[in-house]
Amino acid sequence: MTVQQATYFLLNQLRSIYSEGEAASMTDWVMEKITGSMKTERMLYKNELLQPDEVKKLEEITSRLLNHEPVQYVLNEAWFCGLKFYVDQNVLIPRPETEELVEWIISNCKFPIDTLSILDIGTGSGCIPVSLKRRIRKAEVWSCDVSSPALAVAKKNAESLGTEIKLQQLDFLDQNSWSQLPSFDIIVSNPPYVPEKDKNEMQPNVLNYEPHTALFVPDNDPLRFYKAIAAFGKTHLNSGGTIFLEIHENLGEAVSNLLESQGYLTELKKDMQGKNRMVRAYLSL
Repeated sequence: MTVQQATYFLLNQLRSIYSEGEAASMTDWVMEKITGSMKTERMLYKNELLQPDEVKKLEEITSRLLNHEPVQYVLNEAWFCGLKFYVDQNVLIPRPETEELVEWIISNCKFPIDTLSILDIGTGSGCIPVSLKRRIRKAEVWSCDVSSPALAVAKKNAESLGTEIKLQQLDFLDQNSWSQLPSFDIIVSNPPYVPEKDKNEMQPNVLNYEPHTALFVPDNDPLRFYKAIAAFGKTHLNSGGTIFLEIHENLGEAVSNLLESQGYLTELKKDMQGKNRMVRAYLSL
């Protein structure tokens, strides 16, 4: 099987369950992983034969992708803020809207920065704290998560991307655990916020593979993490500090009202799709 034949084989297989654009993008990503060459390079030797181990790898990857397994898990990599992160099924796949949250935080920082302390709650792959640390080198960045396998992934990414992150395993919903954390200038979180009732509307590549504890909250308490973060901020947010949150597109008003009832001033922000996906909050002085 030549490089070109392998490309067409994979593309035609993926067309059966993905859109043309998605299939083409995934094909390019997989072929780059298998051959170690960019698309322009592969065009130059499109008639070269793949090695037997490369053909076997292609067949394995194709099989997994046809079972709706996300390509990021199959290849153990995902891009976020221009950085390549290791991911597996212990962590959520980083989303573009979360990149917007990171950029919003950075745009609100006053440079040059001498000291700045940041906490990311529910860190998962570590994409938020690592990206912030890469952009704000002088910041002291902390991350916490209830999942030890997720923290192992975050540690792997922090090390491979040359950042020092203070990682803490704790159940953030347990207020007794908050004593393990100092106070911060910025608190950021992309917490679980999808109501259980929305499961039926989710794509199989998300529902069957991504960690449910990082996605779903009970239907009768969808704001549970935002309630905890609001309470935590009142004791662990430095004077003049700010909270940045990613939210469910249908819960913008509810999250804002919750925060305002706890004494915060809030700003609701839309993502590039025009959906309410982010909230900024700070305590009125």
